[in-house]
Amino acid sequence: MSSHTSTNINTLGVSTFACAWCGLTVSAYAADGAPRNHCPSCLHSQHVLDHVEGGPSDCEGRMSPIAIAVLRTGDWMVIHRCVRCDELTSNPVCTDDNQLILMRMAVRPLAQPPFPLEAFGTL
Repeated sequence: MSSHTSTNINTLGVSTFACAWCGLTVSAYAADGAPRNHCPSCLHSQHVLDHVEGGPSDCEGRMSPIAIAVLRTGDWMVIHRCVRCDELTSNPVCTDDNQLILMRMAVRPLAQPPFPLEAFGTL
């Protein structure tokens, strides 16, 4: 889905990895051959490379999927937050990722706005 390349689990020469959250054995490549660094079932990842200057290097914390971002190109990205050091990263959505979880994350801001929806009734 995306031609975006980033340093992740795949650059370490690993062909499979165990999901840090659900334990699923995951191929380092999606069904379409694109490299992946997150579980297609639960979308969790492992923090293996620190991108923040001065941050804890390779803390190996679990990266929880927290949101979806859509690039100008239309490509979707999963936004992850490390549960250990709070670093944020983005990774391309793969063609075989869990579509239900992706959609739940994409509509969450609309389903749970930070203000009461009743305010629209008075406009």
